[in-house]
Amino acid sequence: MAALTTTVLGLTGGTVAFAAAAGGGDTCETGAGVVLLVKNGDASSHTVTLATPGVVDGDLAVADRAVTVAAGVEKAIPVTNRYRDPSTGRAAITYDAVTSVTVTVIRVPVS
Repeated sequence: MAALTTTVLGLTGGTVAFAAAAGGGDTCETGAGVVLLVKNGDASSHTVTLATPGVVDGDLAVADRAVTVAAGVEKAIPVTNRYRDPSTGRAAITYDAVTSVTVTVIRVPVS
């Protein structure tokens, strides 16, 4: 898995750089104001999945978050601490395919 770097945006905005989604998946920071931006330049829709490592009642697994990104669409996906893997401190992200899919992670100011 590739570790995505978070671009911290100030109150006046900023410039972000997209990178190709990794075939083996990516990881990223989690927390308030953290957003995964996904651009799907492919002719087909793709599914982005954020692993949810938590459990409820001690043994009931929480389902992973699957987000469909339609062909030719850009989507913003909040990456809250709910997706933080306690062993790595990062969110694990996988893709059903990575053809023409680019991603970046930003953190926006929160009050």
